[in-house]
Amino acid sequence: MSNAAYMKELLRPLGVYKLDESFLCAELDCMGLALDSVERELERIQQEMCLTTAREDGLDKTAKLFGLRPVTQNPQQLSDSLSALSRIGWDSFTLSAINNTISGCGVKAEAAETQTPGGVTIRFPNLKGVPPQFESLRTIIEDILPAHLQIQYLFWYMTWGELNARNLIWQDIQNTGMSWEEFETLVG
Repeated sequence: MSNAAYMKELLRPLGVYKLDESFLCAELDCMGLALDSVERELERIQQEMCLTTAREDGLDKTAKLFGLRPVTQNPQQLSDSLSALSRIGWDSFTLSAINNTISGCGVKAEAAETQTPGGVTIRFPNLKGVPPQFESLRTIIEDILPAHLQIQYLFWYMTWGELNARNLIWQDIQNTGMSWEEFETLVG
C-alpha cells in the first residue's frame, strides 16, 4: 500500500475530511509520493549498509576501505571477498586463519605450508593455468600474508596422464583449433 493510500485510510474513519475532493486528495497524493521515495531510498541504504546484502555502491565503498579491490566483478563473489578481508585481525597468522582470509583476493585460493620453514604455497584450485589479473591477485595475497613468508605460487595444468586418459590422438587435438595455452589449461 502506498503512503498516500495509507494516510487516506487513517483519515477516513474520522469522517471530517472529504478525501475524494481534488485539493486534499492531491495534497495527500503528493506527500505520499514523497514518502514513498524516501522509503525506497532508506531501504536501498539499509541493503547497501550490510556487506551480505550490498550489491552496488555499498560494495564499492567497502572495497575502498581496504585500498585494494578484489579482482572479481561478480557482486556475490565481491561480497564474499570483502567479508574474508574483514576477518583479518591480529590473530590471523595461523594457516587456518590465512586460508579463511586469503579468498579476499577475489578468487578461491588455498595456502599450504612447505617443508622449508617460513615457506608457503598458494594455489588456485578452481582456476586453470595462471589466473587472469594474476598481478592484482598477487598484490592482494601478499598484503594479506605476513611479510616474512616466502611465497611460491602453484598453477594447475593438464598432465600427460590426464591427456592419455582421454584417449586423444594428436589429430583430435589439432582439430580443436586450440592454442597451446588453451590446450594445457583444459583440465578436469
